[in-house]
Amino acid sequence: MPSTTNASSGARSGKKKGRRARLLVIVLVLAVIAGIGYGAYWSVDSVRASLPQTTGSIKLDGLDGPVQVKRDGYGIPQIYASSDEDLFMAQGFVQAQDRFYEMDVRRHTTSGRLSEMFGKSQVKTDEFLRTLGWHRVAQQEYDSKLSPETKKYLQAYAKGVNAYLAGKSGKQISAEYVALGFKNDYKPQKWTPVDSVAWLKAMAWDLRGNMQDEIDRSLMTSRLSAKQIADLYPAYPYKRNKPIVQEGAYSSATGTYEDGSAGSSGATTRTAAGTGLAGGTTASGDLQSQLGGLADVLDQIPSSAGLGPNGHGIGSNSWVVSGRYTITGKPLLANDPHLAPQLPSVWYQMGLHCTTVSSKCQYDVSGYTFAGMPGVIIGHNQNISWGLTNSGVDVTDLYLEKISDDGYQYDGETKPFTTRQEVIKVAGGGSKTITVRETNNGPLLSDRDDELLKVGKKAPVTSPAPDRGDGYGIALRWTALDPGNTMDAVFGFDKASNWSEFREAAKDFQVPSQNLTYADTKGNIGYQLPGRIPIRAKGDDGSLPAPGWDSKYRWTGHYIPQAALPYEFNPKRGYIVTANQAVINPDRYPYTLTTDWDYGTRSQRITDLIQSKIKDGGKISTDDMRMMQMDNSSEIAKLLVPKLLKIDIKDKNVREAQQLLENWDYTQTPDSAAAAYFNSVWRNILKLAFGNKLPKELRVKGQCLYVKPVDDTGPADEGRKVRECGERDGDSAQPDGGDRWFEVVRRIIDDQHSDWWKAPATRTDAATHNRDQLFARAMKDARWDVTAKLGKDIDTWSWGRLHKLELKNQTLGTEGPGWLQYVLNRGPWKLGGGEAAVDATGWNAAGGYGVNWVPSMRMVVNLADLDKSKWINLTGASGHTFSSHYTDQTGKWIKGDLLPWHYSKKAVDDSTADTLTLRP
Repeated sequence: MPSTTNASSGARSGKKKGRRARLLVIVLVLAVIAGIGYGAYWSVDSVRASLPQTTGSIKLDGLDGPVQVKRDGYGIPQIYASSDEDLFMAQGFVQAQDRFYEMDVRRHTTSGRLSEMFGKSQVKTDEFLRTLGWHRVAQQEYDSKLSPETKKYLQAYAKGVNAYLAGKSGKQISAEYVALGFKNDYKPQKWTPVDSVAWLKAMAWDLRGNMQDEIDRSLMTSRLSAKQIADLYPAYPYKRNKPIVQEGAYSSATGTYEDGSAGSSGATTRTAAGTGLAGGTTASGDLQSQLGGLADVLDQIPSSAGLGPNGHGIGSNSWVVSGRYTITGKPLLANDPHLAPQLPSVWYQMGLHCTTVSSKCQYDVSGYTFAGMPGVIIGHNQNISWGLTNSGVDVTDLYLEKISDDGYQYDGETKPFTTRQEVIKVAGGGSKTITVRETNNGPLLSDRDDELLKVGKKAPVTSPAPDRGDGYGIALRWTALDPGNTMDAVFGFDKASNWSEFREAAKDFQVPSQNLTYADTKGNIGYQLPGRIPIRAKGDDGSLPAPGWDSKYRWTGHYIPQAALPYEFNPKRGYIVTANQAVINPDRYPYTLTTDWDYGTRSQRITDLIQSKIKDGGKISTDDMRMMQMDNSSEIAKLLVPKLLKIDIKDKNVREAQQLLENWDYTQTPDSAAAAYFNSVWRNILKLAFGNKLPKELRVKGQCLYVKPVDDTGPADEGRKVRECGERDGDSAQPDGGDRWFEVVRRIIDDQHSDWWKAPATRTDAATHNRDQLFARAMKDARWDVTAKLGKDIDTWSWGRLHKLELKNQTLGTEGPGWLQYVLNRGPWKLGGGEAAVDATGWNAAGGYGVNWVPSMRMVVNLADLDKSKWINLTGASGHTFSSHYTDQTGKWIKGDLLPWHYSKKAVDDSTADTLTLRP
């Protein structure tokens, strides 16, 4: 191994030089700005003070024995201990070394205490988060639901975090605390076990399912017919895009609940969209305003709290291939969860190793963790590997509530609210006290928006509820607000040695419900759907808000039995693909999981790639799995481009752009001009065909969708002042462009005269009456759009110039002064990939082409030789902006490269760059 060692030493030397160079640049920049602002408080001391000690030894009170922390050239730690408690205490200490500021922000998010760190700008967010009550539920879980063993690990983890914090000032913990000190006298508090548990609630919120679809469908009823809404929410194409479970089903065919009562007699179908809310309540007038206001509140949570976007197109990929089809003869498992890009990445790579696996020390696991939570969430141990993708099952329902000052109506009676007081402390100011009100369906989200307090006084209803009242409230029923024991499942996965033990651990994985892919060293592959999934009243599929005043629409109190949740084990086809598609065909399953799956674009593309590789006896390698992860083919382009090329375009400038599509292979590489133009055409097709027809509550505000030149002679010359906005603020709605819209367009593509192709005239454009007219107009508008952004010369166009990734610190990197954002943030980078591609660098057509979600990590596990597994993170191990490991994996991530994943003791030792010993 001499050449490898020398190469890695050279790489480390180069990184250290790069780190010193960046430090020098930052210090010089800060010196320049020192006289004009906050930079005066920054210094070389501040730059270096928070960087962790990674060599030598540290005394750690509370350890039973010595612990070694070995970091490779990327700063990824592997921890070796002789007891479970020491292992998780060391995990807490090491994660706090690298990521405590991130951990601190996370716990303030989950407890609704962001105002304590960032002041009055976060009061509204805290009000909403306190209403949800994540931290309260986490406390209940810790007090009464979690196993004694899990609580012991949480306590050990907290002890390790607090051992790191002991005696440190803010600047010794992270540079962000120095910046916070400019404005707020904030000091970090001790970590608690409940702080760790609560983060699962935040992730459940991020992956909560179809709440936005419920709102959107309800808002559509004000302007669209039942048929039109059905057009926009087509049925899942089971014949074309295969569900996950094709050969297995569920293990209990008795059709009974866990308590022995009778089960569902069959899957329900979606409520007829557009006929009104469940129960016949019409979504009109003030109720439209309430739902629109709620949507605005929900939109604020990701940007304020650092959580990711939620909706169609965002999800994850994971697939596993049997050894029958691999070069190694053992399974290969791939996973890449899609989440909002964050700096640092939401994931933290780590190995947790017992020096000797025994009853005293049970773990030898490596993978991706959350900073702030013990254990490994995704990864492998010495026997098995597993991956996660969001299942998308419907675990949230919105309820309309007839409310008054005295309470809420339920079956003709007025019931008193359950109330509690919440005191929000505000940095740099006083405190604010709010009252949280709950009905028997959950907390009233509508109390958390000033607009919602004013509306609904005379909202008409057509259901059996009283015709008049003091108005509607909106309550949330969500499985994550009921205490559970998901944290137990994490440790169960980490030490499971076979399929049976893995499935047993999955029983505890209640919220969020995820698709679990599985492989083991004995050659088995499998899939399991876990989760607490509600059984609703017959006829209610959860697709629209329900009338809370009618007991017929309450949840039954039963959940799909664990034994009846879909699974597969060693299917005959030899592979399993999960990419947020439908779990199982409802014709084969008696329970309703959801009516709002992703539509299977990514999953079917992955399936096609696997089948093409194994055709005629072909075998799949680890690198083949990596290449599949980077597949950037545009499936919607394959459908539309042949139609676009048949249109006779007279304008020479537009024709020049159209010609880009003639020899395009539909791949979305960063340097592709065709991909840039096509994605703009797609965006404009959506706007013209659907945007103008959606209700005002769903319309885009505050942006210009594209620009036109002063006259209508063609694209503006370079340097010419563009003075007209093609669509002004609020003029039209804009669909997000996810794969639901792929399916919508696929259903009408061959109907030249569908009403959806009709678009009104503007000052410069004639009305369109058929598909080709609308497509021609979209191609012209796209020419203007890309010209305005990239210039008139199409030879300079590229997808990467439009489709950029910026990594931002989720707090001060978005809200801090400009100079601080420069210090904390990185990018932009030009990316390939795209919406609903396997390489899911997602963008939202409603907001432009910038990257909104990404494969937050990528991994490929080789079950024949775990040391030949590969992994990568979006950013790096460190959360310290001045560390060489802040974004040292990003360049490789962008290129699609993977790092060696060292697991065995020898492989870890050979790759170790720094060793730190923690001593009792």
